[in-house]
Order: sequence, then structure tokens, then C-alpha cells
Amino acid sequence: MDAEAPPPLIAEPASDAAQRSLVEDARRLVDDGRTLLEAELAYHKARAAVAGEAAREVAAWGALALALVFFALMALVMGVLLGIAQLLGYWAATALVVAALVLVAGLAAARAAARWKRASAQISEPRPVPEAQP
Repeated sequence: MDAEAPPPLIAEPASDAAQRSLVEDARRLVDDGRTLLEAELAYHKARAAVAGEAAREVAAWGALALALVFFALMALVMGVLLGIAQLLGYWAATALVVAALVLVAGLAAARAAARWKRASAQISEPRPVPEAQP
């Protein structure tokens, strides 16, 4: 059960070069390259795992934040509705709040459509290639 010792990590001095063969040097170079590749792959695998975990946590906290903002906006809408209902009556207050929300949604949709149109124009527009000057 006497296993062959692994090659040393530090190369032998140059005076030893005359006794080594080119094939042995090439084999050592391939082994060193394989070791480097395995270490590099392990490093990037660990980085990807850390990034994946962070992305999962960011998504979870972001979803919670969006849900809480949604509920806060719903409470604001209900508060406005109940406040206006004292002045206009329940049906008129409901119509006014719904109309205001539809107006704001329409403005947001128009803004999104304009931004989409501008972005798609930027992406699809070919850039002129500068001509070489003599």
C-alpha cells in the first residue's frame, strides 16, 4: 500500500532540468493546469452559490416590501374613500376615488408605453459604422 508521493508544489532547481525529460515536464504542466482548473471551478461554484443565496433573500425581502406597500396603498384608498364619503355620500365618493385611480393608472400606462417605445427604438436602431479615414 505504498502510494506514489505527489509531485512537489515547488519546482526543482534548474540544475535538475538535465535529468528530467520533456514528457515528464509536459505531464507536470498538464497536472498543474488540471489542478488550477479544478480550483478555479470550485471558486466560481462557491461564488455562484453565494450569489444565488443572496438573490433569493433579496427576492423574498423585496416581495414582502411590495406586499406591505400594496396594503398601505389600499388602506390609503379606503381612508380617502371614507373621508370623502362624509362630504359627498358613499356612491359619489366611490365614483370619485375609482375615477382618480383609473386616471393615475392611465398616466402610468402612457408613461410605460412611451418608455417602451423609446427603448425599443434604441435597441432596434442600427448604429452607423464610422468610415475609415485615409
